[in-house]
Amino acid sequence: MIELYESQRAMRNMRKAAMQRGVVAILDVGTSKIGCLVLRFDGADKLEVEGVGPMAGQAGFRVIGAATTRSRGVRFGEIHAMAETERAIRTAVQAAQKMANIRVDHVIACFSGAEPRSYGVAGQLDLQGNLVSEQDIGRVLSACDIPDFGQGREVLHAHPVNFALDHRSGLGDPRGQVGQQLSVDMHMLTVDEIAIQNLAYCVKRCDLELAGVASSAYVSGLSALVEDELELGAACIDMGGGATSISVFMKKHMIFADTVTMGGDHVTSDISMGLQVPSHAAERIKTLFGGVVATGRDDSEMIEMRSETGDWEHDRRTVSRAELIGIMRPRVEEILEEVRARLDAAGFEHLPSQQIVLTGGGSQIPGLDGLASRILGQQVRLGRPLRVHGLPQAATGPAFSAAVGLCLFAAHPQDEWWDFEIPVDRYPARSLRRAMKWFKDNW
Repeated sequence: MIELYESQRAMRNMRKAAMQRGVVAILDVGTSKIGCLVLRFDGADKLEVEGVGPMAGQAGFRVIGAATTRSRGVRFGEIHAMAETERAIRTAVQAAQKMANIRVDHVIACFSGAEPRSYGVAGQLDLQGNLVSEQDIGRVLSACDIPDFGQGREVLHAHPVNFALDHRSGLGDPRGQVGQQLSVDMHMLTVDEIAIQNLAYCVKRCDLELAGVASSAYVSGLSALVEDELELGAACIDMGGGATSISVFMKKHMIFADTVTMGGDHVTSDISMGLQVPSHAAERIKTLFGGVVATGRDDSEMIEMRSETGDWEHDRRTVSRAELIGIMRPRVEEILEEVRARLDAAGFEHLPSQQIVLTGGGSQIPGLDGLASRILGQQVRLGRPLRVHGLPQAATGPAFSAAVGLCLFAAHPQDEWWDFEIPVDRYPARSLRRAMKWFKDNW
């Protein structure tokens, strides 16, 4: 656990160093595309090096370079073929650097998959009527009863989501206040540590330094949810190519995250098999003619296949749009049913507001919001990422929610467990035995 703490701390320090130099790259490692944005920070020389959360060196930023390339070597949001993924990352980063006309050494990356699991933990501390200090925050966080995550798991996010001082709950920052007892609720998200190790190794092979890593579910929510949704409670469903990420926010903090290992690529694969066309043709048909709600007109709307197998009869077939919808709808329903099961397990129906926001490249299928509303049983809207300075028009669609959210994560980090000094003697004993040497291997 100490190694984990130190590795995350080292990445935070690296992020601050990169921001003080004024430039950092954002890398969205997805199953269907690798996206890279180059950020320039304004007033980077005025950054506060000390402080966390609201005070942790926040800066205005501008996107000065952007590039995407087809993802290779990534399946279900995780790296499967290292050399292919490395080539794709190099291609995206070099193109973004060329547009920005600047060299980038540090990247902050996000990924989906890796079997995320959410834990809510709590801790408390007696103060005897003293002022709450920075050290007290570290001590109460270390007093949390950390569960045994099992072998091969690593903490990716650890947000203190609520502080309480005596009978007053809902405090964002209790420092400087007087009380008898301080308690904290913390949300921890763990992932398969191999997935992070592979990502760190791949970034290192590209001659880049990893200055931060985040869950796609988390950063998509940051960019696709509006202020009221983040505050009152909402779920963000990011439908990517190989995975659908789910995150639930409340009081501006993520309180649950999960991933369904199905996405838009599975719909494309169904079309490819159902219509007997190659994948690239299936993707084109899905993008141009796809949908999930059939109308009477769809029986007469014919789609030309345009395959290139050499068999003229086979290549010039036509199918009705109704037939295409009949292939797509069952898979989309299956993904949404699985999302609903995960939200039910998280107790989403107990939140005061149950807004659901669909985003990601897979959310652009016509009629999806209506179908999702029926299956999920809640209000559903389609979400696009927030506008950020300098973002090219081509990168403003739902497919870029994670990349834009990662920009916000880089510039405005939320407090995490490792931002505070945790007394060494207060580390959970059983966690110490879960030593991880990947930090030493990768830095």
